[in-house]
Amino acid sequence: MRPSGRQLNEMRPVSIETGVTKHAEGSCLIRMGDTHVLCTATIEDRVPPFIKGSGLGWVTAEYGMLPRSTTSRMRREAAVGKQGGRTVEIQRLIGRSLRAGVDRVALGERQITVDCDVIQADGGTRCASITGGWVALKLAVNKLMKTGDVISDPLVSPVAAVSCGIYAGQAVLDLDYPEDSEAGVDGNFIMLGNKQMIEVQMSAEGSTYSRDQMNQLIDLAEKGVDELVAAQMAAVA
Repeated sequence: MRPSGRQLNEMRPVSIETGVTKHAEGSCLIRMGDTHVLCTATIEDRVPPFIKGSGLGWVTAEYGMLPRSTTSRMRREAAVGKQGGRTVEIQRLIGRSLRAGVDRVALGERQITVDCDVIQADGGTRCASITGGWVALKLAVNKLMKTGDVISDPLVSPVAAVSCGIYAGQAVLDLDYPEDSEAGVDGNFIMLGNKQMIEVQMSAEGSTYSRDQMNQLIDLAEKGVDELVAAQMAAVA
């Protein structure tokens, strides 16, 4: 039995509320169970120096956790004076995941920055950030298309992410914190809407795993991504 009482292949409740901030070109608040992330997308008429003059667009991301997004207060990274290694790793993951679903030629020479701020954490914050980040990105791109700045949709596919793992010896979908902290195997699966894989992060936290078990986790991840993509498309409709 899972601590939440969910079935092995059951996602936490997912909701995506759009237009939650006034100034950002695209924004949403994604809730995956008790993990809540505010995602905003900002369009800028510039690109990093390494692609300037190439005609290619760029999508990047920043990620952070508010001090009381967890059970005890965390110090703001700004107060420490630098980002932690986990933060840097996650925001790079978000950026390259979102870029996998973008036609950068169609986007044109501009940059969209997706900011993901964790309001409340209960496991799977990077997956929620990627999933909600795509919604914010899509809303921003829709504005570019409405104004005629972009002719064809540069977003070739939705991008969504979900965690899966081995908990109490069984493959489970969408780990919350009690499961994540006790899981023998923990994985994050990032996919396009057609289930083409972008990235898989798998690690043995307390036990090794077999090829059959990994296949079970991939099957669960595909089911989860299907549900997340449906929620994304409903949010941007």
